[in-house]
Amino acid sequence: MKKVKKGDYGYIRYEKKKRLLTTVVLFLIPLAAFLAAFLITGTKKNIITVIAMVGCLPACRALVNMIMMWLQKPMDAKVYKKIQAHEGELEVTYETYLTTYEKSVFVESFAVCGNKVIGYTSHMDGSTQFIEDHVRGILKQNGYKVEVKVFKELKTYLERMDYLNAHKQELEQNISFKPDERYPDLSRDQLIKHTILAISL
Repeated sequence: MKKVKKGDYGYIRYEKKKRLLTTVVLFLIPLAAFLAAFLITGTKKNIITVIAMVGCLPACRALVNMIMMWLQKPMDAKVYKKIQAHEGELEVTYETYLTTYEKSVFVESFAVCGNKVIGYTSHMDGSTQFIEDHVRGILKQNGYKVEVKVFKELKTYLERMDYLNAHKQELEQNISFKPDERYPDLSRDQLIKHTILAISL
C-alpha cells in the first residue's frame, strides 16, 4: 500500500485502509494472548486475561479513529483534477477535514499565497464564516496574520487561485518571515500549509 501524505489527494482512501488494518492488528494481539494463555492454563482466570483486557484499550481507540475516517467521503476525482490544473506555484492541500469543538467541516482544498489563504468546500450549509474564523484564529496563534476566505463555488475558487498565481510575487513581498527552527527548510507558505494540516484529521 503506497503511502499518501496528509494534504495530498487520495489521503482519505489511504487512511481508511491503514486504520482498518491497524485496528484489526491491535485487536488480534490481545485476542491471541488470551487464547494462548487459555490453551496453556485451561482457565480464563489468569494474569494474561487481565493484560489482554487492558491491551484492548489501544485497539478501542484505533476503532474510534477508524470510524471517524470511514465516515468521510473522499474528494471527487474530477474536482481534484480541476483544482490541480490551477495549482501553479501555490501551496495547496486536498481532502482537509477540520475538526473543532462545535462542528467538523470537510474542505476539499486550501491554497496559500503570502497573507492570503483560500479554500473550497461543497460540504457546508450556510455561511463559511465559522471555518474562516477558526482557521484564521489558529494561524494567528501560530504567528501568521492572514486573510482567510472559503468558497462554496468551485469556479470562484479556481478564479481566485489564478489571481493568486498571477500576483504571487507582489503578494509575498514585504512580508517579514523568520524560519521555524523545527522546520528550517520550509517557506512561510509551507509552514502555513503545515499548520492547517496539523489541525485536520
